[in-house]
Amino acid sequence: MKLPRRKFLHLAAGAIALPVRSQVASAQTYPTRPVRWIVGFPPGGPNDITARITAEFLSERLHQQFAVENRPGAASNVATESVARAQPDGYTVMELATVNAINASLYENLNYDFIRDITLVAGIGQGPAVMEVNPKVPATTVPEFIAYAKANPGKINMASAGIGTPQHIVGELFKMMTGINMVHVPYHGAAPELTDLIAGQVQVGFDPIQASIGYFKSGMLRPLAVTTATRVDALPNVPTCRGRKETHLCRCLATGCVATCWRYGRLRHAARGRDRLP
Repeated sequence: MKLPRRKFLHLAAGAIALPVRSQVASAQTYPTRPVRWIVGFPPGGPNDITARITAEFLSERLHQQFAVENRPGAASNVATESVARAQPDGYTVMELATVNAINASLYENLNYDFIRDITLVAGIGQGPAVMEVNPKVPATTVPEFIAYAKANPGKINMASAGIGTPQHIVGELFKMMTGINMVHVPYHGAAPELTDLIAGQVQVGFDPIQASIGYFKSGMLRPLAVTTATRVDALPNVPTCRGRKETHLCRCLATGCVATCWRYGRLRHAARGRDRLP
């Protein structure tokens, strides 16, 4: 869908409902120079994919370059801190994702105040995580995987994009609800995680759909289930966990523990800059 420049800017400004003052910049003139779009993970992961698609969209329609800059580390805390410390002029932005909400409660001593230092501008979207395995794993369904894991306690490696990431949280929920023993292997982002999952160094992961769907279509990874309440159009033949009531995880999902991965962007430094929103 094509989104006219004026409509996008009105939506972005309305999403945070902050005052706009003409002496700095107006929605009609922003941006007047290139914008840095910070991504807290390596290239090739779900955050990077979404950021590059959105940045290309904005660059074409706003006639200024939105340049994606990857700054991985500490489950995106390194990138988020750099945005929080940037000049609050709207020219350093970042895509907020599920991991940022997790970080705000997981880490006690962050070098920034998420509520004070960051302004939310516009929602981008949300989607499912997908439980996926290396094709060599002898399981094509969630119950088969649970049975295989229980027969091999501590021998299955569960990959994630890092400690505290959505992949990690969903995986730990799965372990807790099914009573299986898997070894958590954290990576510095989804891209290196998926590389090792394809190579068979790790056996299972729970990744946002945009990171893995190409590997499903090529047969390099096998999807077992989506973690949402209903099937998704992009993977119509992949069942939901909720539909498999014989698994403990599905009992959890049936009571409301549905896992989705969301994107909320753009982000910008807000301290002293609430009146500078373009």
